[in-house]
Amino acid sequence: MKAYVDQDLCISCGLCISICEEVFSWNDDDKAQAIDEEVPEELEDSVKEAIESCPTEAISEIE
Repeated sequence: MKAYVDQDLCISCGLCISICEEVFSWNDDDKAQAIDEEVPEELEDSVKEAIESCPTEAISEIE
């Protein structure tokens, strides 16, 4: 799985980063971004939690 953050929907709340900082980080526009590569299997549950927790539904799973 891969994660994607829609920059138009992200409000920079930082919830995804606090849930899974190994996958999500701040970009130069102070919005969340996801790593480009596949999410390590041991982090998939955390990424799914971040997807479900995002208040603007800016994060999606890409297969």
